[in-house]
Amino acid sequence: MKVREKRHGLVLVHTGEGKGKSSSAFGMVFRAAGWGMKVCVIQFIKGQWQTGEQKAATRFDEIEWHALGDGFTWDTKNPEQDIKTSREIWEFAKQKIQSEQFDLVVLDEINYCCGYGWISGQEIADFVRQHKPGWLHLVLTGRNAAPEVIEVADTVTEMTRIKHAYQAGIKAEQGVEF
Repeated sequence: MKVREKRHGLVLVHTGEGKGKSSSAFGMVFRAAGWGMKVCVIQFIKGQWQTGEQKAATRFDEIEWHALGDGFTWDTKNPEQDIKTSREIWEFAKQKIQSEQFDLVVLDEINYCCGYGWISGQEIADFVRQHKPGWLHLVLTGRNAAPEVIEVADTVTEMTRIKHAYQAGIKAEQGVEF
């Protein structure tokens, strides 16, 4: 494994309307763990919804996983609580990033929090510029990535939906979407 002092820590953003943003990030999680790198996943929206990736991560000592949040925000009954929870998760995420315990940190669905105006893109970009260790890889996922977040990133990928099974009435399938 490349020593931290020689590593260029990348900031990657996965955004867009298409599927695969989190899945791509989780592929990097398992790739990094395979190299013995310490990884932290922080999910901003998932709440208690169990996923196959989270279950698989328990098999790796290198992966620390935090499924936080209050669930899917488009069903929210209490936007003030969602804002409060997102802010608390952001503070937790900043602590994990600055702890220097991890080689890769994934902030899953944080871009949604920007899209809803709960955390500003400028705040995230400023934190990344000022406080992210130079060797740390950081991945931010979710639709509607803020322009400031895109600007601070080294690599930005936009997933484009061409066709999705949900449009044909097929619900999310275990092993494929969760």
